This record gives sequence, structure tokens and C-alpha cells, in this order.
Amino acid sequence: MKKMFLFMIIAAVTFSCAKKVSQESTAVKEPQEKKLVGGDSDAHGCKGSAGYTWSTLKKECIRIFEGTKLSHTEETGKTYTTAAYVIFDGNKAELFLDTQKESIILERKSEGDSWNKDDYQLIPWKGYVLKKAGKIIYTGE
Repeated sequence: MKKMFLFMIIAAVTFSCAKKVSQESTAVKEPQEKKLVGGDSDAHGCKGSAGYTWSTLKKECIRIFEGTKLSHTEETGKTYTTAAYVIFDGNKAELFLDTQKESIILERKSEGDSWNKDDYQLIPWKGYVLKKAGKIIYTGE
């Protein structure tokens, strides 16, 4: 009787394991696309996931948040959570706006003057003031 009981337990375990193995082998597995972390280089080889952006002015990948931060503002003094960044090189300044895909290169004639391009004007006053069409849009130090 004990032998019969032991035989039935072994048989039950064997069949239950065999069923699981057969179910696993018949399941269709869809291939998953592996995405490499840091594998998001742009056209210039800059890795956006690591915080790098191409600088037209410096001709290299840079981290814009290491530049000068300008906070979005209105002439009423109300501030927002968006920001712009500026990097400087001689009499040129490269402006990175959250509303623009490409950076904007501003130039100035001499030290102490403002940097200008089209209707953008970056003024060195109590830090920096960025105007567009005469309206203050960003300020920072």
C-alpha cells in the first residue's frame, strides 16, 4: 500500500511538471527590442540622455545647463518653470530656448554692449535680460 501511494505521488509530480514544460514550449514569445541606455546619439554624436546638446558656437557637445540659466518672466514679474540657457564665447553668445529646435547665435560689437540677432536682444544688466521684440521674456544671473 505504501509503495502504491509513493508511486502515485511520483507519477502526479512527473505529470504536473511535464504539463508545465509543454505549456512553456508551445507559448509563442515575441521578440523584444532591446534599447541601449545612452544609445541615443544625435546627428552630431551628442548623447541627449546624458544631457549633451550640440553647440554651434563651440563646435562640440556641451551640457547647456552648465551655462548661464535664464528664467522665463514677463514684465509683470511673474515667473514660470521654463528656462533658457546661454553660453558665451568672446563677442558671441549661443542661446538655447525651450521653444526653438536650433540654438540662436547672438553677437555684440564690443564689451559692455548687448548681444543681438533679429528681434532677440540679450542685455548684461543685473545679470542678464533677454528681450524679444522689446519685451522681456527671460532674466537671470
